[in-house]
Amino acid sequence: MSILDAIILGIIQGITEFLPISSTAHLTLAGKLMGIVDANSPEDWTAFIAMMQLGTAGSILIYFWKDYTSLGRGVLRDIKNNHLISFKSFGFESRLTLYIIIGTIPVGVIGLLFHEFIEGTFTKETSTIATSLIALALILALAEKLSTHKRNEFQTTWLDALVVGIAQVIALIPGSSRSGTTITAGLFLGLNRETAARFSFLLSIPAILASGFYQMYRSYGHVGGIGYLPLVISTLVSGIVGYLSIFFLLHYLRKHSTLIFIIYRIILGLILWVLILKGMM
Repeated sequence: MSILDAIILGIIQGITEFLPISSTAHLTLAGKLMGIVDANSPEDWTAFIAMMQLGTAGSILIYFWKDYTSLGRGVLRDIKNNHLISFKSFGFESRLTLYIIIGTIPVGVIGLLFHEFIEGTFTKETSTIATSLIALALILALAEKLSTHKRNEFQTTWLDALVVGIAQVIALIPGSSRSGTTITAGLFLGLNRETAARFSFLLSIPAILASGFYQMYRSYGHVGGIGYLPLVISTLVSGIVGYLSIFFLLHYLRKHSTLIFIIYRIILGLILWVLILKGMM
């Protein structure tokens, strides 16, 4: 992988990790077109993507740094005042921290149990990606239509966190998109668009960090097949671009629906299916 390839992949990761259009789908397609993905060793590519996500995880931590420090202070305050004895006495920060933990459990369990399948060849198939792009676009469109768009972050519950956490499991399928599945779930729950996106980002941190560090622990050899310097460059670029993407999406959803992303997903999915049927992918 060249330095230019690394920069391009970092930009793609940074843009698509947080927009509901699937980073894995775009990275996998880009990797295939650039001749980087080796069909005989798909684990190399999976490990590269997972660890590059640490860059975008860093962008979330930086962007929401005040939110996370506020959560920490709130939990410490409740501990000091013995408010954690009963859930009813939890402050908002303690409740939201608990929700993040609850929302992380489903993807953590499924990710560990089925990691070999997730890292295998089936989830790299272009047909899987194309189908997921279209399927989630239609589900997201339905969520937009049915959602009340009225509930905010202060009205979220543990059940919301569990549902959004389960939605993160679906995002393990390439083409689905972590932000896409979780924002969709949030809309079905009646959250307004910006809250659905913020809730999605806050809940994604543990999963993204765990995925990246887990792959670093078990896949040193696989990552070496692609190269460490390109990985570092891609990670840095993805972090910078990811920060800008978060800023864009949160501000965009204040006044706009997700229609542009729905249309994009359907068009890309259909193009991929045409290429598949013509034997070009």
